Amino acid sequence: MRIALTQNNITIGDFAGIEATWHAQWKRAADAGADVLMLPELATTGYPPRDLLARPRFIERNLELVDTMRSWTADGGPAILSGCILPNDAPGGNDFFNAAVLLQNGEIVARIHKSLLPSYDVFDEDRYFEPATSRQVVEIAGIPVGITICEDIWSSPEHWNRLRYPVDPCAELRAAGARILFNLSASPFAMGKPQVRHALISETARTHGVPVVYLNQVGGHDELIFDGHSVVAAADGTITHRLAPFEEDFQVLDLEPDAHFGEESDPEMPAEEEAFRALVLGTRDYVRKSGFQKVLLGLSGGIDSALTAVVAAHAIGPENVHCIAMPTRYSSEHSVEDARGLAQNLGMPFSRVPIDATFQSMLDQMAPLFEDRPADVTEENLQARIRGMTLMALSNKSGALVLATGNKSELAVGYCTLYGDMCGALAVIGDVQKTLVYRISRWLNRETEVIPWNTIDKPPSAELRPGQKDEDSLPPYKSLDAILSAYVEEHHPSEAIAGITGLDSDLVQSMISLIDRAEYKRRQSAPVLKITDKAFGVGRRIPIVARHR
Repeated sequence: MRIALTQNNITIGDFAGIEATWHAQWKRAADAGADVLMLPELATTGYPPRDLLARPRFIERNLELVDTMRSWTADGGPAILSGCILPNDAPGGNDFFNAAVLLQNGEIVARIHKSLLPSYDVFDEDRYFEPATSRQVVEIAGIPVGITICEDIWSSPEHWNRLRYPVDPCAELRAAGARILFNLSASPFAMGKPQVRHALISETARTHGVPVVYLNQVGGHDELIFDGHSVVAAADGTITHRLAPFEEDFQVLDLEPDAHFGEESDPEMPAEEEAFRALVLGTRDYVRKSGFQKVLLGLSGGIDSALTAVVAAHAIGPENVHCIAMPTRYSSEHSVEDARGLAQNLGMPFSRVPIDATFQSMLDQMAPLFEDRPADVTEENLQARIRGMTLMALSNKSGALVLATGNKSELAVGYCTLYGDMCGALAVIGDVQKTLVYRISRWLNRETEVIPWNTIDKPPSAELRPGQKDEDSLPPYKSLDAILSAYVEEHHPSEAIAGITGLDSDLVQSMISLIDRAEYKRRQSAPVLKITDKAFGVGRRIPIVARHR
């Protein structure tokens, strides 16, 4: 069987663009003599469509595209295996199926429904879709093929502490005579997940003794990043073909059901590079697919805004990233120069907009209301909010999106200011712990200085009061991030975290209290690009008002 695999970056609901993309790839497949062109999960709409599924015209356009793709095959050429949405015409259950259709010779040869509908983390498929009640083997180029959709292949007991589902679609398809397994997927990225996927695909092939063809979506959709990283495993589990990570790709391969291969290593990408490329892809697609060309951000001379600026420069071009330094009386001159140096290193436009006069005006205005109370965090937040207002004014005037620059560690404990440094359309590094911010920054500087070394080496500070350092209010970030990982990402109970991390139990309890109390802030933050298993945002649902601490 000659299979054409294509990873293309589409926009959810852009039916004209989606049609043009898949038609171009079908013609490429035809030119290559492919038997079948394989497209990813929900290829007719993009994934996840969420409540767009409640719009009848959205469903109709998806079905019209299925019919259009069917017509391409009327005079021969490759069959098309595409993810799509199909109506559920039965009297009960949800209105739709997450489905795949096999289109050949102008006909819909087969309709396959997704069996396993995830409802954990960022997924809520059982809100919309009805699961398949049986599995179906279809014939492609004379070979019996078992077609699965994304979660259908995640039923291996080796990959769960406990089984999530009562059925294993892959095992049932193999028992029904499938000699190859296809998986149409839209699996969101998290650090380390591509390696887990590849191990899963390899294990599935080896367990069932058949090749597995896994095709994943690529591109950013709001907070979610899809990394591509599609693979093919031979019947002995060897990974024989890989499509590019974080990029569009197209490959044609000849696959024999019983072929076996020798061992092949899975090339490792450094974690820092993996995270950076995901952030670049997510930022580029959020900006471009929203219809914008330029961004702006506050560049303080600190490491968080520096990394955000570098991501943005790689995502949409440095000439489209306007960096704004907004010093007050507490800003050190070397921080302003570090910010200017970064902008010069990358060729980004840079403006210095002092805000101390505005700050003083606000102090004067509020003095009668503050009633001679001593200065505290209120005055610090005033500076952050003036900066936020300045950035939003520039955004309104220029039409550029504002990028928020806070990291995950700060968002976790509320070390950020609502309507201040939290302002923005996208929190680029909101799922990047501070320790990882440093690791990525040093990786970026591995060959030449991109981020000024002074920015990386100096103690982190918000510079909102004289001599301020982050560690005046927080423990060292290595300790904070260990608590954050254990509590937020790994869900360990608070009483166990001191033993896991080796940290003082009072420190652990105080940080957990900050994390819990800051939930109301995070609910109002910009969308956070997700690069870990548990980001603040769409996949984490904690009540704001709750007595459980």
